[in-house]
Amino acid sequence: MGMHIAIAGNIGSGKTTLTKQLAKHYKWEAHYEDVEDNPYLNDFYEDMHRWSFNLQIYFLNSRFNQVVEIRKAKKTVVQDRTIYEDAFIFAPNLHSMGLMSSRDFENYFSLFNLMTSLIQPPDLLIYLKASVPQLVEHIQSRGRKYENGIRLDYLKKLNERYEAWISSYSLSKLLVIDVDKTNFSKKNEDLSEIINKIDAEIYGLFPVK
Repeated sequence: MGMHIAIAGNIGSGKTTLTKQLAKHYKWEAHYEDVEDNPYLNDFYEDMHRWSFNLQIYFLNSRFNQVVEIRKAKKTVVQDRTIYEDAFIFAPNLHSMGLMSSRDFENYFSLFNLMTSLIQPPDLLIYLKASVPQLVEHIQSRGRKYENGIRLDYLKKLNERYEAWISSYSLSKLLVIDVDKTNFSKKNEDLSEIINKIDAEIYGLFPVK
């Protein structure tokens, strides 16, 4: 029986990089966030008020389908971003900023509650905690055109919501990685340290070799 490992974190925290590294190390199957083929993302960054609901519904549908496929596959999968982040971080943030109407938000959250009642949470959630300056550095270095307009206050508000969500998260095992204090994308020893922590969470302190 496989496991579902999910990686959560703000924009630019290193989710995709860590997903690739863990998939390679453990020979897990990787499921990535649908960014390149997302038909709403560019429009959303151009006009957040108009496209926020459409974008969140697209992500909700995409991630729900991912989790269904992960559980059907019966092999271990590492997932880049979770269904919970949309509902507890991004959608409420858009709502509080006046970029999603209360009517749309309530409709969205009702759908989220229905969908999550039908699926299992991940076996292990890995949260990549990062400061805003660290996020900005990562975002700038990867140079995605549609991310050029992301504002600092937007990242800060998302970070605050992430911290609040993680502080009360209890659906599964949780591993928090401080991105400001590790450079897993470039330093093998930092990646090895994360892998040791994951081994301890999913296999116990004395894994069977």
